[in-house]
Amino acid sequence: MSLITIATREPLSSSSSLSPLPLSPVARYLRPLAIPASLLVLWELLARFGVADPRFLPALEQVAARGVAEFNHGGLGSNLLASLERDLIGFVFGAGAGVALGLVIGFSRLVQRLLGPLLLVHRQIALFAWVPLISLWFGGGETGKVVFIALAAFQPTLINTWQGVDSIPRHYRELADVLIFGWRDFVWVIAIPGALPQIFTGLHAGLIYAWTATVGAELLLNIAPGLGGRMNEGQHLFQMDLLLMCIFLLGGVGVVFNIVAGTLERLLMRWRMP
Repeated sequence: MSLITIATREPLSSSSSLSPLPLSPVARYLRPLAIPASLLVLWELLARFGVADPRFLPALEQVAARGVAEFNHGGLGSNLLASLERDLIGFVFGAGAGVALGLVIGFSRLVQRLLGPLLLVHRQIALFAWVPLISLWFGGGETGKVVFIALAAFQPTLINTWQGVDSIPRHYRELADVLIFGWRDFVWVIAIPGALPQIFTGLHAGLIYAWTATVGAELLLNIAPGLGGRMNEGQHLFQMDLLLMCIFLLGGVGVVFNIVAGTLERLLMRWRMP
């Protein structure tokens, strides 16, 4: 065996010996929680030993106790339901309009040429830049909030639906011509099923965007029942435990939305798996 052969084989053996061990299913499930759990432990230590000012960083048990009290006697449950209702109404309108217009643009080159530049400009405008205009046109009440949430859900569903239809392979269209498919058969049998992964991706993103916009609408427009209103209350009254508890609740709802949307997407797309 030559020296060159030994030199070329040695790094392979060392790299293989350093390969990470496979993780158990429980470890794979718990690994994403490692950093959030570490931050919570650090938070509790800072509050417990007086390193952090309790006016700005109350202990975790104080935040939890405030949450229990708010759900039992403070009406936080009704505020949460008001935010969820507002979010889902805006999402349905915005996502429905986004999917419908995305299908039209994807199937029509003429509409794509007409609306493409306008949509490109629309994508460059930050979402919260529309707040002053929406408040003037629709007011700062419930209608303005729902319009703002719908606008947040509209953009990702529109773009993903458009891209899904536009990315259908050309040989699918040629196959439809060979099979003498009509336009309606092509749309329902080939185009929409082929675009479903992108459509579901847009709906998933639109759901998360809509929840973010719900909080923004409640914070920036007129005060109304909702989690954003309670956050405003915590800020103005300097009740840090209430403010942090609402932030935790917002994040928890967002995680639930993400899990539910991902699960539904996998279930509905199971027919595509081999």
